[in-house]
Amino acid sequence: MVIKVFLASSSGSTAIKKKQQDVVAFLEALKVDYTELDIACSEENRMWMRQNVPQDKKPANGIPLPPQIFNEESYCGDYETFFDAKEDNSVYTFLGLPPPPGSKEAVQAEEEHIMQNGTHVEENPDDSVAQAEEEEEQEEEEAEVEEASRLLAVWTMTSHNSLSFSFFLMCQREKKKTWKTHRSKRLSKPSGQ
Repeated sequence: MVIKVFLASSSGSTAIKKKQQDVVAFLEALKVDYTELDIACSEENRMWMRQNVPQDKKPANGIPLPPQIFNEESYCGDYETFFDAKEDNSVYTFLGLPPPPGSKEAVQAEEEHIMQNGTHVEENPDDSVAQAEEEEEQEEEEAEVEEASRLLAVWTMTSHNSLSFSFFLMCQREKKKTWKTHRSKRLSKPSGQ
């Protein structure tokens, strides 16, 4: 399944640009495979997006604005519904994708399933190690998402219009790697030197 994000590369609206950047940055942080389709440069993309947004989801003037998000041919929603899903920790459900094991959304789905069915699979003691590893991975994933959100905020505030967010993110990661290497070298030196 491919997530399609319809964007306008040459939008004159700052609000639309920020919404587009927010969607793309969050998908990148979650490592979701997606394709950007530019409606400013392709009449075919613009017409496809307009025809495939459900009538009840179109604004009063009938012309939906970017970003619009689809899973293949299936309409997921616009920025507002994406933002709501993000706030509710239900982005994978919004996108029509299965949540990764151990993610907040997967845990919520499991809890809802238990509440609906009143049953729970008994844990095997051997599974405790696997569960601890999953919890650690989940914490790392959450930390990555928080870091990406923080970096997006920094990038937005500094208005690096000439830099793409991906390039900015890569530079920040390189700084972090360099700092960790320097710190580990400093800590590994004997105290007498």
